[in-house]
Amino acid sequence: HTKLLSELVKQPDNSTCADCGAPGPRWASWNIGVFLCIRCGGFHRRIGTHITKVKSISLDNWTPEQIEHFRRIGNKRANAFFNPHPD
Repeated sequence: HTKLLSELVKQPDNSTCADCGAPGPRWASWNIGVFLCIRCGGFHRRIGTHITKVKSISLDNWTPEQIEHFRRIGNKRANAFFNPHPD
């Protein structure tokens, strides 16, 4: 799982935090399908697991279904849905 997620996070649309744009995200909200920096991952954890479910890209275990969700969604698609007008 770590290798697959590492490949996904290297893609241009996923190489920065979905929320703040910081480079090199190491966390992810697996139910939303976005990669996050550690700071934004902390914010997501405080929002609550009933809304966003955060895991480490390299430290936590991932199911094949969770990884597949990232292949379908990713930062660009999720931000277009959840934050279509960032200005």
